[in-house]
Amino acid sequence: MKKLKRILGLVVFIPLGIILIVLAVANRQVVTLALNPFRPDDAVLAVSAPFFIFLLIAVIAGMIIGSFVTWWNQGKYRRKARVEAREATKWRAEHEAVAKRNAPAQPGTQIASR
Repeated sequence: MKKLKRILGLVVFIPLGIILIVLAVANRQVVTLALNPFRPDDAVLAVSAPFFIFLLIAVIAGMIIGSFVTWWNQGKYRRKARVEAREATKWRAEHEAVAKRNAPAQPGTQIASR
């Protein structure tokens, strides 16, 4: 399973890396990202950088946002796993207590009559 996961990762990430490198090489021209929609020529709210920088920032931001959303959506399953782990611990302790109470007497000891 570990080997399959590694191979699948290589099959996905190597082509993705190649595509990102090709995009970076093909989009080296400097562009300006204007953050002021009312005055796009305003230099205070504008960032100039090669276009591939904006592409890489968008990909990284998408990965971070997607990871956070996935983590957030799986919260109910993590909560359920914590509750079930607590229940399993409680049942295990109860089982051990019952097993200790019902354990056969050691040889050579007397069983007290009730």
